[in-house]
Amino acid sequence: MFFGLLSYTFAQQFSYKPLNPAFGGDTFNYSWLLSSATAQNGLTAERTVTEEQSELERFGDQLNQQVLSQISRTLLAQQVDAVGDFNQEGTFTFGSLNVEVFESDEGLVINILDTLNGEQTQVIVPNP
Repeated sequence: MFFGLLSYTFAQQFSYKPLNPAFGGDTFNYSWLLSSATAQNGLTAERTVTEEQSELERFGDQLNQQVLSQISRTLLAQQVDAVGDFNQEGTFTFGSLNVEVFESDEGLVINILDTLNGEQTQVIVPNP
C-alpha cells in the first residue's frame, strides 16, 4: 500500500512599513499618532502664576511694574546728570559700582566693576 501524504505549502512576501513619519512612515499618520500620545499622557504641566491670576490681579501687577520702572528711570537719570552725559572721561563711583569711561578706536567704552563681588562688564558705544 502506498500511502501518500500530500502537503501544501503556501508562502507570501513579508514587508514592513513603519507607521511613524519620523521613521519613514506615511505623513498622514502624524496627527493620529500625536492625538493618541496626548490621550495617553497622564502628566499635566503646572500652571504659571499668570494663568492663575485674575484680570484685576494681572492689571495690578503690570501697573506696579510700570511704576517701579518709572522710578528706576528717574533715579538713573539723576545719577547720570550728576556724572554728566558720559562725554567726560574718568572713573565714577555709584555705591559699590566703579564706572570707568574713556574713548577708544572702537568708540566710547564704559567699564563697570562691582566691588562687592568682583563682577565686571563692558559697554562699547560705537562711533557714528
